[in-house]
Amino acid sequence: MNYDQVISKLKSLKNPKNVEGMARFGINSKNTLGISIYDLRPLAKQIGKNHQLALQLWKSKIHEARILASYIEEPEKVTDSQLESWVSDFDSWDVVDQVSELIAKTPYVIKKIKDWSNRKKEFVKRAAFALIAEIAWHDKTMRDSEFEQFFPLIKKAATDERNFVRKAVNWALRNIGKRNKTLNKQAIDVAKELAESEDKTAKWIAKDALRELTSEKIQNRLKT
Repeated sequence: MNYDQVISKLKSLKNPKNVEGMARFGINSKNTLGISIYDLRPLAKQIGKNHQLALQLWKSKIHEARILASYIEEPEKVTDSQLESWVSDFDSWDVVDQVSELIAKTPYVIKKIKDWSNRKKEFVKRAAFALIAEIAWHDKTMRDSEFEQFFPLIKKAATDERNFVRKAVNWALRNIGKRNKTLNKQAIDVAKELAESEDKTAKWIAKDALRELTSEKIQNRLKT
């Protein structure tokens, strides 16, 4: 499928009612067609990997086209400048989280986590912690020490009260703490430290993380 065919297909799947529902979940409704990712993923499989088409789809500014672009992109062909261009366009948390799956497969992931965690823009900063959550959950080859380097970033960002940042910081801490018993203990220690803070956002992150990381379900899973 070429660019025009893909755009035509996306527009044929348009669902205005879904757009309203997505908006209620905090998804930016601008340039949004209301297509479920459960429809986008099969379409991506049908299209196949295609770097040039991914670049074209991203430039369309259509919400779902950008998510689709991340699905068909070839990680080995992604450049640093491309990531900087894409991250500057982030305008909705769901695009951030879907594109993070792609970025996590590139050689730039650690560099971008460290860089973007210090950026001011809400969705750029969210991307840093969404990436931590992504690799903590899916990358089984990384060592504990590689995740330990993220704890200072988490502690530093824990006072950012913006909704889409604080939720991603919490998500990152929880996913690190669910990798194994060693990281679980360290993540719990970080959460306990945050709980002692006078900052309400840090306290919220701590309380929510501790609830899951100390739960019987997680503790039993980590014993096996």
